[in-house]
Amino acid sequence: MVVWRLAAVAAAAAMIGGKEAPKAPAPPQPYLGAALPDTYKILPPAPIAGTTRYEADRTAFLETRRFKDTPRWAMARNDDSSAGIIKDLSCAIGVELTGKNAPKTIALIFRTRTDVSRATNHPKDIYKRQRPYLIDEGPICVDRTEGLAKSPDYPSGHNTWAWTVGLILAELAPDRATEILSRARAFGDSRLVCGVHNLSAVEAGRLNGSIVVAALHGSSEFRKDMDVARKEIAAARQAGPAPDPAMCAEEAKLVAEPLL
Repeated sequence: MVVWRLAAVAAAAAMIGGKEAPKAPAPPQPYLGAALPDTYKILPPAPIAGTTRYEADRTAFLETRRFKDTPRWAMARNDDSSAGIIKDLSCAIGVELTGKNAPKTIALIFRTRTDVSRATNHPKDIYKRQRPYLIDEGPICVDRTEGLAKSPDYPSGHNTWAWTVGLILAELAPDRATEILSRARAFGDSRLVCGVHNLSAVEAGRLNGSIVVAALHGSSEFRKDMDVARKEIAAARQAGPAPDPAMCAEEAKLVAEPLL
């Protein structure tokens, strides 16, 4: 199972009091669909054994095992939840965006997930690059599940998603772009700290996200939704409350910490 392959939301029907439970709504239609660029043809090829990039991936994995049980390791564990990125960007934006104070923004962002999934899974399925912990021994920050092992490494789906969301929110709150993109970058770097993605996969995820966002701007529907979201975020930031300053200061230290 690939991390970003979106299955149908509706679960199997359950019988409650002799009646069929209501079905969950279908996921929204993607902005791009078939209009999404072929990221397999744009991204550099995944590294192969015997090359400089392949050995750099191995070195990066082994050197970052030193983060085990540190605060940066804890951040990486937190960042494993891809759905939590909007909450994780609260310090960077200056307010926590929720379905209550920013419903249109949340809907816009999660509507891009199908496009992000397609941009990620197509090259993943072709390259079938192994995750680093399957090549070299070392701890990882999540459970070693069969699903994770079967999900190819290159490019990183988490980082494609993080960079896509970061670029969108940086455009919606340009005065906070530095903070937003720094945290989005760290969200992707957490995959390297966690030991579940190679350095090349993390870097390719940022390029992949940039491709998705560039293509999204060709959609008039996306641009229209962005106009609505921009006003919504401005109102949410004005209404507050702002996140805890002490917590945000600690997070900023971890974001600034060099990995390699």
